[in-house]
Amino acid sequence: MRVGIIGSGTMGRAHAAGWAQTDAEVVGIATVDCGTGEALSAEYSWPCYDSFEAILPEVDVVDLCTPTHLHYAMVMAAARAGKHIMCEKPIALTVAEGKEMIATCRAAGVRLFIAMVVRFFPEFQAAHRSIAAGQVGAPGVIRLTRASYRPQRALDDWFMDPVKSGGMMIDLMIHDFDQARWLAGSDVERVYARSVTTEHPDIPEDHALVILRFRNGAMAHVEGSWAYPKPMFNYKIEVAGDNGLIEFDNTISIPILFHKHQTAAEGVSDVALASSPLTVDPWAVEVMHFWDALTHDKPFAVTPEDALAALQIALAARESARTGQPVALEPLEVA
Repeated sequence: MRVGIIGSGTMGRAHAAGWAQTDAEVVGIATVDCGTGEALSAEYSWPCYDSFEAILPEVDVVDLCTPTHLHYAMVMAAARAGKHIMCEKPIALTVAEGKEMIATCRAAGVRLFIAMVVRFFPEFQAAHRSIAAGQVGAPGVIRLTRASYRPQRALDDWFMDPVKSGGMMIDLMIHDFDQARWLAGSDVERVYARSVTTEHPDIPEDHALVILRFRNGAMAHVEGSWAYPKPMFNYKIEVAGDNGLIEFDNTISIPILFHKHQTAAEGVSDVALASSPLTVDPWAVEVMHFWDALTHDKPFAVTPEDALAALQIALAARESARTGQPVALEPLEVA
């Protein structure tokens, strides 16, 4: 199958490195940015196309590494053209658009994969494996943190426009909303959030705290931030169950640890679940997973419905922060 990469920015470059490790035939890169496009084209000796429309007829698969506000139209066009699709997160900017994208791909008989890359970080995978194996017991409380500096872009750039990017809660925190749901093994029924902004009134939030209540009784506390000084980027995991605690902090050079509840006679039982995540490129692992699942007709590790559920949580968090009131979530149904 022939693949076209759409977009040559940060994610286009990250995905290109992954595609180079597969046996896929990369037809080329489509971009409106001649500078980054030509550089990426030269690096991998792949042709550079000047538009999505130009490359679409030449490929069987599109990898959409484009701004968020373009996802809906491009996915719909690719699906109607019979192309399989890998699309950067978030799936869309509204639940209605996401539902229509999923339904259209299903009707067209094409596969849709939303690139929720944190699912491919080794420490998160190790935490999920430990929970699935029953080591932690039933998860009761999950704490997740993802804290960074505000992206260094012009305020008129699409990324800094919440109408186009969704803002910090949708662009950044969506990863941890997906993780919380994955680790809890349950859908969210209630969202409560508070947020603050620090510098620019047009940006709805720089820092947010979100509490999720799951249908299985578990709770999650999710912290997201664009308010830290450059070049900080911190993320943390805590999952407390009735049999122990998992914790990871990327600022500490130790493995992800499991602390088992124990009696005095049992002694110390801390267990390392995974080593440092710096030894793998999760974006490359994600691309290779997509390609393997597509070519061998395997299920994706992240379904479009998973991505849609994360978007629903993020939108509810934004609404709760705006109103100061909790938001109840209805079960998602895709026609």
